[in-house]
Amino acid sequence: MKIVIVANHERYHSVFQELSNELEHEVYWIDKKEDLQKEKLLEINPRYVFFLHWSFIIPSEIYEHFESVIFHMTDLPYGRGGSPLQNLISRGIYETKITALKCEKELDAGPVYIKKPLSLFGNAEEIYMRAAKIIKEMIIYIIDHQPTPIMQEGDPVFFKRRKPKDGDISQLKTIEQVFDNIRMLDADGYPKAFIELGEFRLEFERCSLKHDHIHADVKIRKRKDVT
Repeated sequence: MKIVIVANHERYHSVFQELSNELEHEVYWIDKKEDLQKEKLLEINPRYVFFLHWSFIIPSEIYEHFESVIFHMTDLPYGRGGSPLQNLISRGIYETKITALKCEKELDAGPVYIKKPLSLFGNAEEIYMRAAKIIKEMIIYIIDHQPTPIMQEGDPVFFKRRKPKDGDISQLKTIEQVFDNIRMLDADGYPKAFIELGEFRLEFERCSLKHDHIHADVKIRKRKDVT
């Protein structure tokens, strides 16, 4: 069997390496948008194309010709849409499931292969690394059992993709909310939680929650919109 691992973040390369070492199948790696082409996949002829983390729209010519599996960090159909980790934590949800589903035209609406529980405690980078290990186990399960995906049940709940300005913690009301907002944005490549103070922006990371206060590293920048 041949499989393709698609991810445009380096943290998932270890999953590809481990699968390459552990499986008796041929495992291919794609991490660039320009390399995700129908012609290249036809040369490989994979049984599955697994999308671990992909910031781009998956072209229809890919998922219509190759069995494409995506991994979403909610218990679908709850939480279709963008920024699932941050949307969950901001709603006070600390336990979720990773859903492996077949990629189809409608966003996050495809039938489900398997779900696995995921804890949302720790900072975002820790959660993503924890999720990567679970996703690896799910990939192995799908390869070994080749399950038929089952249609989602229930009314969908949709998430909106968060924007950098949503990291402003100045209007939050509790210490716990501030802590959650700092840690859920504390991952490589994410804009940090912040407060703007006069001409400066204070960005927070590496936080810990004490009895009545938070310890965090603070980076102070000159605001770009202030000259």
